[in-house]
Amino acid sequence: MKVLVLVGPTASGKTEIALHLARILDGEIVSADSRQVYKYLDIGTAKPDKNQRKSIPHYFVDELDPRDAFNAAIFGTRGREVLREILSRGKTAIVSGGSGLYIRSLIDGLFEGPGADPRFRKKMERLVLEDKLQELLDLLKRVDPQTAATIDPTKPRRVIRALEVHHATGRPISAHHREMKSPGDIRAFQYGLRWDRQELYRRIELRCEEMIAAGLMSEVEALERMGLNTSVNALNTVGYREAFAYREGAISFSEMTRLFKQNSRRYAKRQETWFRADTRIEWIEMNGQKNSGEVAREIERRFRDSRHQGSIASHPDLR
Repeated sequence: MKVLVLVGPTASGKTEIALHLARILDGEIVSADSRQVYKYLDIGTAKPDKNQRKSIPHYFVDELDPRDAFNAAIFGTRGREVLREILSRGKTAIVSGGSGLYIRSLIDGLFEGPGADPRFRKKMERLVLEDKLQELLDLLKRVDPQTAATIDPTKPRRVIRALEVHHATGRPISAHHREMKSPGDIRAFQYGLRWDRQELYRRIELRCEEMIAAGLMSEVEALERMGLNTSVNALNTVGYREAFAYREGAISFSEMTRLFKQNSRRYAKRQETWFRADTRIEWIEMNGQKNSGEVAREIERRFRDSRHQGSIASHPDLR
């Protein structure tokens, strides 16, 4: 399966470029975003709007209730089924997103790891309850700096799982991921959008302001009326986490805005660290002078040339 994969940090312009690519290549879009798959999370996930989704078929967008279980492993399995279905109709499959683990699961497969160690996990969870998550993060930095650099520190379960794998196997989970066997039938041509760091941060802060102006707080209020809050994993994420804290009176509006921008910048930095580690990605240098149509044409040219040269979907350490 020959698949075009478009990656990059938040606010890098993936949505518009993917739409242009789909029009140029007669394609359909598979979203590799861990939050856009959920209904009711529109503004805070920068989800493609209904007109965009009507003009170009999208998959894994607006499909699940926020309380439904979904993760990278499920996405990898279901995503490959969707890719086969798209290609069987003679269309181009375009994967677009910033969730690195989801993309890895889709094109490389995902390391499932050893079963849970109840005693070890209980000890780690107790430390989290005692507000000692930073101790776990420091430990992870020592035993698996690669994972520590890309993991979301607000997701204790992911931190605990990474430590649990190291405890059970004596090796970092990042090493296990590198040794994963590819599903074998995907030829992924990956293109990344790379911005100057300060310009990217400017774009991120502007988008945060635009989300708030577009009604993020009203969206959060509607979620509250549905009985949803950050105890639901889908909402324990940047943007929603800060907005719920404001709604609960824990922080002021100005502090919510500041934290929203700061945490979005930090998330983008983790995304960049993740994608830089994958040497298969061809980088597109972005700037304010290029419009999304021009970038899409550049990627199209590279994709058409690459398809004749061949590509490998497996992790670079397996080549």
